[in-house]
Amino acid sequence: MSFTPELVAELEILALFNLGNTQEGLKVHHSAAPQAIAAAKSLHDKGLISLPDGGYLTSLGLDAAEHAQALLTILSVAETA
Repeated sequence: MSFTPELVAELEILALFNLGNTQEGLKVHHSAAPQAIAAAKSLHDKGLISLPDGGYLTSLGLDAAEHAQALLTILSVAETA
């Protein structure tokens, strides 16, 4: 399995969530990039976020966002080392 553009777009959406405040949601506006709109819908279809245009992380979504953001942090640190 490889990182497809669709998966990368989903990871980018997950990286936008504030993990320090689970009551803070996200809204993907209709004027957003088509990739972001499709990614939000896909995340909703997979049960990771509460609404097709964002909303809040589900329990599974919180786990996924934590992993996605941790991976991003690890890879970012590796770039600067």
